[in-house]
Amino acid sequence: MYAVEVSNLTRRFGDFTAVNNVSLKIREGSIYGFLGPNGSGKSTTIRMLCGLLEPTAGNGKILGLDIGRDGEAIKHKIGYMSQKFSLYDDLTVLENLEFYAGMYSLSRNTARQRIEEMLAMAGLEGRQHELAVNLSGGWKQRLALGCSIIHTPPILFLDEPTGGVDPKSRRMFWDIIYHLASQGTTVMVTTHFMDEAEHCDAIGFIFEGKLIADGAPSQLKKMIPGILVRINTPQPMELLETLEASKIPYLDIYPFGASLHILVEVDQLDQVVSFPYEQITPGLEDVFVHLVKSQHKEKEMIA
Repeated sequence: MYAVEVSNLTRRFGDFTAVNNVSLKIREGSIYGFLGPNGSGKSTTIRMLCGLLEPTAGNGKILGLDIGRDGEAIKHKIGYMSQKFSLYDDLTVLENLEFYAGMYSLSRNTARQRIEEMLAMAGLEGRQHELAVNLSGGWKQRLALGCSIIHTPPILFLDEPTGGVDPKSRRMFWDIIYHLASQGTTVMVTTHFMDEAEHCDAIGFIFEGKLIADGAPSQLKKMIPGILVRINTPQPMELLETLEASKIPYLDIYPFGASLHILVEVDQLDQVVSFPYEQITPGLEDVFVHLVKSQHKEKEMIA
């Protein structure tokens, strides 16, 4: 069964198309990573799915509810956490949780139980009387997550939930996401951290408003042709210029941290043996680079 089904979803702002004919499906109880650079259409897509923004065209269903007709009903069945800290700085941790429990009309006993569970989940026990404004970025994000799931929604939309937090807080946050999914919650999460996406059940790459790839991480990695090799170097740009000038044949070449990644055909591999290289398995960042460059080439051919 699918928790999310979207067909040709489009949103325009005047002459600008922010989301362009996006179609995707998300299975119940899975984690779906929605990846793309800033301005690619991730947040706009999420807002349409949550019933916060009306699509210009296309259609979709969330838990069987139509995003065009059933926006209010959808809001009561989902959890949504926006990019920016959206809680109340002048309220305490406890007061924020109480406010959201009331907003979702939880009974007094249910609210009390869920608040205790959310404090434990977020590691905020003993800090419930602290003002939210005094929490660090990672603690704020966990409090925001607690508020977004206090009503036990079957589906959760997270819009770049780990942006601006330290690596330790990111890992702890994702441990919570994995736990929620293991309990049957469907999670759609936008991120630009490729390492986070590696552990998603499925991934959608969005670029300039278009969904350019969709599938399990293992499937997406198979989209890269040829063999990928890595040459470690403290000066990747200098080595890049050297290799480009040498006319060595390759499918693609690009800097990757303190190294160069070179994509070659099998019969081109012996051309790079003069450099100390190692053959590697493509990561999701390699996939994204390949897909984006393919998009640019298609545009150039059309132009």
